[in-house]
Amino acid sequence: MNSQRRNVYLEMMPLEQARKLVMETFANLKVDGIRVVDSVDAVDRVLAEPVVARLSSPCFHAAAMDGIAVRAADTFGARETRPRDLAVGSQAFFVNTGQVLPEGSDAVIMIEHVQQLDQQTVRIEAPVFPWQNVRKMGEDIVATELLFTRNHQVTPYCVGALLAAGVFKVKVRRRPRVLIVPTGSELVDWSTDPECSLKPGQVLETNSWMLGKLVEATGGIFKRHDPVGDDVEKIRLAVEQAAAGDFDLVMTIGGSSAGSRDFTRPVVESLGRVLIHGVTMMPGKPVLAGEVAGKPVFGMPGYPVSAIIAFEQLVQPLLAAMQGLTAPRRQCLEVFPTRKIPSKLGLEEFVRVKLGRVADKVVATPLPRAAGCITSITEADGIIRIGHNSEGVEAGRAVDAELLRPQQAIERTLVVVGSHDNSLDVLADELRRHRQPFFLSSSHVGSMGGLMALKRGACHLAGAHLLDTESGKYNLPYIERFLAEKPVRVVHLVMRDQGLIVPAGNPRKISGIQDLVRPDVRFVNRQAGSGTRILLDWRLGQLGIDPEKIDGYTNEEYTHMAVAAAVISGAADAGLGILAAAKALGLDFIPVVTEQYDLVIDARFFDTVQIQTLLEVISGRSFRRRVEKLGGYNTAETGKIIL
Repeated sequence: MNSQRRNVYLEMMPLEQARKLVMETFANLKVDGIRVVDSVDAVDRVLAEPVVARLSSPCFHAAAMDGIAVRAADTFGARETRPRDLAVGSQAFFVNTGQVLPEGSDAVIMIEHVQQLDQQTVRIEAPVFPWQNVRKMGEDIVATELLFTRNHQVTPYCVGALLAAGVFKVKVRRRPRVLIVPTGSELVDWSTDPECSLKPGQVLETNSWMLGKLVEATGGIFKRHDPVGDDVEKIRLAVEQAAAGDFDLVMTIGGSSAGSRDFTRPVVESLGRVLIHGVTMMPGKPVLAGEVAGKPVFGMPGYPVSAIIAFEQLVQPLLAAMQGLTAPRRQCLEVFPTRKIPSKLGLEEFVRVKLGRVADKVVATPLPRAAGCITSITEADGIIRIGHNSEGVEAGRAVDAELLRPQQAIERTLVVVGSHDNSLDVLADELRRHRQPFFLSSSHVGSMGGLMALKRGACHLAGAHLLDTESGKYNLPYIERFLAEKPVRVVHLVMRDQGLIVPAGNPRKISGIQDLVRPDVRFVNRQAGSGTRILLDWRLGQLGIDPEKIDGYTNEEYTHMAVAAAVISGAADAGLGILAAAKALGLDFIPVVTEQYDLVIDARFFDTVQIQTLLEVISGRSFRRRVEKLGGYNTAETGKIIL
């Protein structure tokens, strides 16, 4: 029996209740201390005192136009049929924009409306009223008026106003100081050993830097503690010293979930009190919040996405409140999920999605939901929040998404769904460097999944390499069968080598698909409906091989790179994929077939600037050269319109 005491959750708390408890507990906790900084260095800082103008702006009556300064009364009665002549130097004074208005004048006539008769006389044909075309003293800012209240966060715009008002230094709040303590004996500190090589069971410590930058984005400053192993006394000492010192908030990373090696809860209990241990949200459920020496201590989950969500929902609002601010709120946009998103009752879920406008709707394609996949949030355009009392979101039903990217970027996104290919990564980069840049949102659900998404109007185009075993043709027979009523255009992208990906040196001496039934060979497959899976099943049928005799036939991955990763990790001895994926990870490759990969495009969008830009890019020399460099590709007919 394990002699270690296993950590268990206290009563799980709903997110809204957890946030309220944290904010109420530390409602009176404000960062103390005031700093005086130059106004030009005050951007993003929070004002500790109200700021009043020292000077008026402008501090004199100034010409707002190039022309002549006049006394408005001298122009009354002038008209086209009865022009009026004014003496230069006594009644009319030439001025430029921004120039001090000569004494006695109270208006400016635009130079375009002035006729100079000679050096001493000008003629006008229309009157002006007092203060016309003049910036009066104090028009913008009047000395002694309130410019900004306390707790105002300074923006770059504010700097201009401060300087114009003669305020060259301001008093700002001290930034909240946060100590971040990564815990876990498996952590490797890359910052002290950039050339480190990981052993099985070791992971790079990255969460502290990510959370630290989130602290900075919320107006705070952070200090990173050296990683602490699974030693409860060392963790306790780090937290105790931070709470007793000049830090305003402490975050530990790892050690907040239910497990025998997690120490945050007993540490906080021994030093203060635990407020929350476990919140009904996903990701982020294992978060802990407590109080030590009157200061907030958070036990952050070890998975990166969990840590991000926990920070944004609980820590960020508190850090903002400590500075007299409110936490920022993201813009929301109505979106339509491309497929059903199931969710667990009792948990508020934060689903990361890719977004793009297709016709009159913004479609949302869910990304992998694993909390350990940092790319599920770096690749996301938005987050759909599913309430704790819901079992999910239906496909095609409007929901709100919080935007992680500007809406303008969403509107300039091409949505491609279907088979994975490494050339799509090159295409995405080439589209971004184009003179009319667009984003490419690529979701990998297999070739058949792509055609079905196209049929539902959930994407602009689909990537497909579906072999019709009867005719030997690619894609067109499937389009005729499944998209008979959907007008589409088909453009050839690449020919690519498909085969078995095996470890470097091919230690199992695999020579072809027939070897997959060997008892010493573990296989990793592609998902049902993918062109690669269809190719495999066809070849197995040709060889008379029963799929059930293949160890790993039901072990599925969704991309060629995931297949290659399974092989290099030792999880599999072979997988069917493209040469480019094998080459990318230094693996060996056994050719099986050269296949055709096409783009199937919704005909409604073929003539749009987005698709025409895409066609221009794939026909360009740069795209072809980069794709061929990946290995295993032929681009001789790339860009050819097939249908």
